[in-house]
Amino acid sequence: MKFISWNVNGFRACLEKGFSDFFNEQNADFVCLQETKMQQGQAEFAPEEYFQYWNSAQKKGYSGTAVFTKHKPLSVNYGIGIPEHDTEGRAITLEYEDFYLLCVYTPNAQRELVRLSYRMEWEDALRAYILALDAKKPVIYCGDLNVAHEEIDLKNSKTNHFNAGFSDEERGKFTELLESGFCDTFRTLYPDTVKYSWWSYMFKAREKNAGWRIDYFVVSKRIMEKVTDSFILTDVMGSDHCPVGIEIF
Repeated sequence: MKFISWNVNGFRACLEKGFSDFFNEQNADFVCLQETKMQQGQAEFAPEEYFQYWNSAQKKGYSGTAVFTKHKPLSVNYGIGIPEHDTEGRAITLEYEDFYLLCVYTPNAQRELVRLSYRMEWEDALRAYILALDAKKPVIYCGDLNVAHEEIDLKNSKTNHFNAGFSDEERGKFTELLESGFCDTFRTLYPDTVKYSWWSYMFKAREKNAGWRIDYFVVSKRIMEKVTDSFILTDVMGSDHCPVGIEIF
């Protein structure tokens, strides 16, 4: 099975930049989107053979997640069950017989880390939610997690040490999750490979490949052996992020 995750930075805008062609070419079993910035029905996109699930923010044109899948889930859950965290459309969980698929758009700590305290609350709540799922069956957790975990995961680690996405606090929370029984699929399979999934629109960052790896597939450690590949599609345009994915047998 092939899983794709992509922060599209506005689904309607991405549709105008070739999203449909990409979607058809990939022919994935699951396509998880973040930062859709829309309500369901505001875009004409209804691929045959796919079920679609949307979780939109209460604030129009902001945040939001969506999942397209060829496989009808046993159940679907929107949010993580805590009202204060569930107004921005940041999580969708699909339950299957052998696993849970969780698509997440993690809150950004923002400039000067003004939202870091909220981000820490979110991280703790989300980890508790994931561990509760994992107690029942393995979890495949993907999305824009807004953190570059290690120095290898961004171009300029020293100058970004105290910036959003590379603060000690955010990196520590990601470490805490992994130590709870999970694997970062890309770094597990490719420990020394430098690849990024997001580039600023400023200073020709993508052209210079001055990027960050902040989009992930994380899986329960006990199913890591089933992951045959974890990939980052750096050549795919249409957003300031590129798609990432895994294949599982």
